[in-house]
Amino acid sequence: MKFLSQIDPEISHALDLEAKRQKETVNLIASENYASRAVLEAQGSFLTNKYAEGYPRRRYYGGCENMDIVETLAIERAKELFHAEHANVQPHSGTQANMAVYYALLEYGDTVMGMSLTHGGHLTHGDKVSFSGKSYNFILYGVNRETERID
Repeated sequence: MKFLSQIDPEISHALDLEAKRQKETVNLIASENYASRAVLEAQGSFLTNKYAEGYPRRRYYGGCENMDIVETLAIERAKELFHAEHANVQPHSGTQANMAVYYALLEYGDTVMGMSLTHGGHLTHGDKVSFSGKSYNFILYGVNRETERID
């Protein structure tokens, strides 16, 4: 974090304080499990810049080849570790957040507007492969290619 301390000493200091807190306490909250140095390095790698929706070799857009390598390795390792035939190593995502909002505000079959996946929307904005596209009547919209404004 030497570079961060030069660019933003206040954030660097806050991170140092959090590292100290974690080293000096025993945290029993499952979602706050301590990550190993190797995990921290992987999470701080260039992979953090890449969003890869879908499954290896079946992504919804390009540029995911290296993510496919990493995810496939993780799947194979999980299957071996747990003596399993199948494994899903994908973390929870914005899908669960969108699901919570839809369930809180909508009734099954309600009509909702959602941005088309091809225009920057998310699968949960009404795509037929998602729970949302199967549960609600989405009217998809996009952006005008010339003005780049909502059409």
